[in-house]
Amino acid sequence: MKCSWTLDKDSTGILTVEVEGEVWEKAQKKTFNKLKAGLNVKGFRKGQIPDQMAKKYIGKDHICAVAVDEVANEALQEGIKEFKLDLVTRPSLDVKEIDEKKAVLEFTCTVSPEVKLGDYEAIRVKKEPVEVTQEEIDAEVKRIQDRYADWVVREEEDPAQIGDQVTIDFVGEKDGVPFEGGAGNDYPLVLGSNTFIPGFEDQLVGVKAGDEKDIEVTFPEDYQAADLAGQAVIFKVKVHDVKYKELPEVNDELIKNMKRDGVETVEKFIEESKKELQARKEQQAEEKFTNDVIAQAVDGAIVDIPPVMIDNEVNRMYQQFEQRMQSSGFTAQQFLEATHQSVEDIKNQMRNEAASRVKTTLVLEAIANARDIKISESEIEEQYKLMADMYNMPAEQIKAIIVPENIEYDLKQQKAVDYLKETAQSE
Repeated sequence: MKCSWTLDKDSTGILTVEVEGEVWEKAQKKTFNKLKAGLNVKGFRKGQIPDQMAKKYIGKDHICAVAVDEVANEALQEGIKEFKLDLVTRPSLDVKEIDEKKAVLEFTCTVSPEVKLGDYEAIRVKKEPVEVTQEEIDAEVKRIQDRYADWVVREEEDPAQIGDQVTIDFVGEKDGVPFEGGAGNDYPLVLGSNTFIPGFEDQLVGVKAGDEKDIEVTFPEDYQAADLAGQAVIFKVKVHDVKYKELPEVNDELIKNMKRDGVETVEKFIEESKKELQARKEQQAEEKFTNDVIAQAVDGAIVDIPPVMIDNEVNRMYQQFEQRMQSSGFTAQQFLEATHQSVEDIKNQMRNEAASRVKTTLVLEAIANARDIKISESEIEEQYKLMADMYNMPAEQIKAIIVPENIEYDLKQQKAVDYLKETAQSE
């Protein structure tokens, strides 16, 4: 086979493979035998037709056309191997020339694009130091108080304040007509919780039990119900009662109510809360540091991403979106109907993020190649073991699902990130 490769724009090019000689002859013979076996000719048993007669019925052109299927994959693999092509999607095939002597096949291939790395070794990022403040500790204590607080009914003459809970009936009207989904009875609303649209809760500050009030608000322009987005409406509200939150005293008895192993005193709760806050803030600082380092490496690189790679990532992200909807008890279709959007609307919203993800992956891959990062078999086996423990599955079952090449690829990406982080912290 003779192969040639011409790269065009968008990392797409033409791989031309000329198939001739013994390979092409065998392909035609194999094809002819298959076609002949299925041929029905009056006066002959199926499969027993003389070759010369069968060729007249089938035709040379048809034999050649079908024989392409016998050699196409081998021809493609030959070209991929010769020019070390890294395909990112299935190529299309065009038969440019074909007869009994040879077949000239043209594969339109999209390959992984060239990445021009910036000076990633010059990246310097300082990890932000973390400290747990007294205010944060106090907030944790307040959270426990809120959990075990009691709602106490205010006296009838006492007005509602921010933080109070008002029990209300309400009916929303647009141009004097009630609209769907705008009514509720005995609804407990905490003022300041931002549960309702902006302006609604503020206008209930100062109401008392038994009050009736018209509340005028305007729905946000991006409100999910298109017929209400940006529209002015009136809610007719009746207040049943007003309650304030009575916080319990902070003492050991309160902490014991949590029924948390090893934490039975205020002192111990504060000690454990500080540890947890410290660990959480350190993790957040580490994530921010990692993201900042990667972002600088990606921003400094130049890469012309083929549109098909972004399309593929968008489709993958949409599949993940569908899975998240299902896990929350809804379907993607229900979400689309509720938000008055189409599948394409959601996918278009994902495109920028998809492009960013693809570029990040390509840049990390290029850094791994530039650093000649290698992954050993023992590292791959260790990863399989970790995944088996994580998912509580036998390692062999994990191997049947995820091939070693994918594990190797992910580990190379992680080592590229580790190298960037180590370099970014050096003096």
